[in-house]
Amino acid sequence: MSDHISASVADGVGHVTLDRPQALNALSYEMIRELAAIFELWRTDSEVGVVVLDGAGERGFCAGGDIRELYTYASNDDHAEARAFFRAEYRLDAMIARYSKPVVALMDGITMGGGIGLAGHASIRIVTERSRVAMPETRIGFTPDVGGSWLLAKAPGELGVHLALNSRTMDAADAMHAGFADSFVPSERLPHVIQALAERADPGSPAEIVMLFDETPGPSALALARDWVDACYSAPTVAEIIERLRAFADGRVTATTGGASSSSFPQHPLDPGATAYAAAAADELETLSPTALTVTLESVRRARTLRSLEDALEQEFRLVSWFIEQHDLREGIRAQVIDKDRNPRWNPSTLAEVEPGLATRVLDDARFEPVWPPA
Repeated sequence: MSDHISASVADGVGHVTLDRPQALNALSYEMIRELAAIFELWRTDSEVGVVVLDGAGERGFCAGGDIRELYTYASNDDHAEARAFFRAEYRLDAMIARYSKPVVALMDGITMGGGIGLAGHASIRIVTERSRVAMPETRIGFTPDVGGSWLLAKAPGELGVHLALNSRTMDAADAMHAGFADSFVPSERLPHVIQALAERADPGSPAEIVMLFDETPGPSALALARDWVDACYSAPTVAEIIERLRAFADGRVTATTGGASSSSFPQHPLDPGATAYAAAAADELETLSPTALTVTLESVRRARTLRSLEDALEQEFRLVSWFIEQHDLREGIRAQVIDKDRNPRWNPSTLAEVEPGLATRVLDDARFEPVWPPA
């Protein structure tokens, strides 16, 4: 058993905990392999009727993959090992999604990146008042993976594009509205949920048991922003998204939506919060990696056309296999995690300099062994 994974079986409940609280339970390659072994073992264990997945500590379920480990792979040109890491992680995510027994994921606290890969595809996904849910990859010159593009593609309207490009953090209400979670349970009641699952209280199914503790989290800011987010983030390119955000923030009557007249563009003269938020979103996009933004936009939009989570994971694998060899990923991790100067030097530095057709070329790149080799 890994020092960073704990697992137990009692009263029909398999309880597995990410136990690396000092690193916000970030996933190492070793942890991924251990989790896969546990889920494989419990698949046929008659003593396990339901699986509970949570994280140690009060700060978060899982902050994502181990970024420092990824940086080591990238800096040492150990690309083959990085691809092996991603293959193992994606297979685990898909295993949880297709698991034959209910998996109850407790997304208490920070749940981002690789944490979404584990919890976001579980059959029962619980958030709390402490939940902070995000796919923050563009902040490090990367792109949403672990099936994140699949979830983002299914979010209402253009909310998924907004969440992906801006790496926006969701609270419980936002996560439920965007389709990343199913139930809201106050954190103090989570132990009671686990106890009820073990006691098989009536009603008996895990989903019905969780519903006994489910509450309403309050209004979703994402839902309230839907009109202008749809209008701005439906633009065909990142540059045009930024222009629409500026137009909305400035209240310009010349703004257009998909070629339509300005009358169809949502105006909120009495909502300075919305216009300030749009301006801040545009400002943020102009600080992020032009390459990561361009590829991510195409990734989420193409994910809307895919048939399954596995197809989305294969698409993401082609992307991450390419990103691991690129300057911007190393530079983004350096600036945000290693040196923490928060001053990445992207290359290229502007959207105008991004190679035409780059996103399509990378998405179609099948040089490397896929996650699931053809039969």
